[in-house]
Amino acid sequence: MASAAEGDMEAELTRGLRWDFQDLSLNKLATSLGASEQALRLIISIFLGYPLALFYRRYLFYKDSYLIHLFHTFTGLSIAYYNFGTQFYHSLLCILLQFLILRLMGRTVTAVLTTFCVQMGYLLAGYYSTATGTYDIKWTMPHCVLTLKLIGLAIDYYDGGKDQKSLSSEQQIYAIRGVPSLLEVAGFSYFYGAFLVGPQFSMNHYMKLVRGELTDVPGRIPNSTIPALRRLALGLVYLVGYTLLSPHITEDYLLSDDYHNGSFWFRCMYMLLWGKFVLYKYVTCWLVTEGVCILTGLGFSGFDEYGTAKWDACANMKVWLFETNPRFTGTIASFNINTNAWVARYFFKRLKFLGNKVLSQGLSLLFLALWHGLHSGYLVCFQMEFLIVIVERQAASLIQDSPVLSRLASITVLQPLYYLVQQTIHWLFMGYSMTAFCLFTWDKWMKVYKSIYFLGHVFFLSLLFILPYVRKVMVPRKEKLKKME
Repeated sequence: MASAAEGDMEAELTRGLRWDFQDLSLNKLATSLGASEQALRLIISIFLGYPLALFYRRYLFYKDSYLIHLFHTFTGLSIAYYNFGTQFYHSLLCILLQFLILRLMGRTVTAVLTTFCVQMGYLLAGYYSTATGTYDIKWTMPHCVLTLKLIGLAIDYYDGGKDQKSLSSEQQIYAIRGVPSLLEVAGFSYFYGAFLVGPQFSMNHYMKLVRGELTDVPGRIPNSTIPALRRLALGLVYLVGYTLLSPHITEDYLLSDDYHNGSFWFRCMYMLLWGKFVLYKYVTCWLVTEGVCILTGLGFSGFDEYGTAKWDACANMKVWLFETNPRFTGTIASFNINTNAWVARYFFKRLKFLGNKVLSQGLSLLFLALWHGLHSGYLVCFQMEFLIVIVERQAASLIQDSPVLSRLASITVLQPLYYLVQQTIHWLFMGYSMTAFCLFTWDKWMKVYKSIYFLGHVFFLSLLFILPYVRKVMVPRKEKLKKME
């Protein structure tokens, strides 16, 4: 009897310990926070960048370059394994392929085109094979960041073989003159501060970090702790805001009967609020990772005119501009900055031979849409961005060139009203565009667009055709002639 009782007690204790362990499991913690386990792993991995950066500053700054590359490679691979298990091989395979392309094909157009086809093809194949109707954190998420890195690497390596005088001043900065080793390419690709969600940076900038050149005090560890903590603190503010609001403002509600049974104006206002809020998860990740880059020194970008050190080389967000600018172009200029700069540098400007700026811009946005994924929602989102930017520029030009409209726009007492109207239009149609981006499939975003009668498309397509006629009426002929001169 005693042994049986002891056995029962032991079994009960074992069950209790097992239950306590389950309570402490990552899955349980994620559920209690209202997040997925993969999302929690991602957040933990991003914050791990800070102790890794402190270790780098304390023990590896100004050490042999091969040790730094090994550290970045090992930590990046560990983060990839922690998040995606054995699927980390996808990134490793593409890095090895890229190294072979550089070595076997050299500084040739063939190497650039092969890189583009191989890396984009692999990414798109990954999207196709893993696609679902919802947003899942899987190996393709960091792989899209890696794809741009490796394509940029091939183009910079190609530029390094050209006569320096034939390159633009920007291309001269990024052109790679030496021949990168496999360890250098791996360290550049797996750098823990940017492997998961960015930002983008060049091989040359990375090598400056390895050589200890990215510091405001030559010969010493950079004084970047305070700037890094500021970005971290700002990221935490957005994280808290997103965590508190995410249970109440969701894209799932856009598909619910409650949403569709609400009034037209309710549906518009909800879309406006959701469109503003949904971007906060991206803002959070980019601010936190920027802090990691600043702490290592990678964020150092020189000194301003007053001799103050600047730490914005890896800035993916201009928070003040993002929160206050009432124009779509302002949001584009403040959001995902390094990716936009990458597309401008390696894609848009390389299409100069087409001789048509609008066409180059359209193709660049098409590339961005495909880079994000194969869902129709991405194409619709970037198509709307293209349309909105064109209309916004037409409207701004009209107001500037029309004496009547420019006088109206300059009335001081009406400025707050103008700002309120602009911001309302701005975030309503930002939410309209993000609806397709976040709902992915045509049946979902089509359902939401139908509920508000395709307001965004109707509004901006109408303006696209109407504004040229308004310009004929509102802009005097002499102004038009002056503009042409």
